[in-house]
Amino acid sequence: MDLYLRSRKSYRRPQHQMDARRKRVPEELLIGNRPEEIEDRLVPGHWEGDLILGKEGKSAIGTLVERTSRFVLLLHLPNGHTAQDVAQAIQDTLPTLPEQVRKSITWDQGSEMVGAHERVKIDTGANVYFADPHSPWQRGSNENTNGLLRQYFPKGVDLNQFGIEDLDYAAAGLNGRLRKTLDWKTPAQTLEKILAESIP
Repeated sequence: MDLYLRSRKSYRRPQHQMDARRKRVPEELLIGNRPEEIEDRLVPGHWEGDLILGKEGKSAIGTLVERTSRFVLLLHLPNGHTAQDVAQAIQDTLPTLPEQVRKSITWDQGSEMVGAHERVKIDTGANVYFADPHSPWQRGSNENTNGLLRQYFPKGVDLNQFGIEDLDYAAAGLNGRLRKTLDWKTPAQTLEKILAESIP
């Protein structure tokens, strides 16, 4: 291809032009500006979110993990994983839980959330924050959960073959799993206790 260019050099689009087309994360929503209460996991209701991708990145399942209890919700995305698809799945799923455990979601800077964070906040009441690029450890609970989910949804398969019942089965499996970090209680038990203690 280079032989047909006058200078015989590859043309490189200036980096700033490429950056200009990317949706920008507002400074106030970056992870460094999250309230301190989110960091220590003592206050429930703060979630980490991500996608696990199927074969060739053409299918996906969304994951939400509550930081205090490690309780997981799975998002069914049969029609794609655009910002609109993900926002709709969160709207259909997160509000099934009481308001006191819907405080915030921390996601990476993928377009599926950068383009949808305002709608998610309006629909669920949860503030959305964004991790730094290439920093999966900032959402450690979610990364660990995604690894566990691969026993149900192996890498390299079309995730669209799994229905809502399959997602519910996998979530129940993880939420019923005893965790050392929870003093050998399950995420389901831990979340149930959190909700019971939040009732006046």
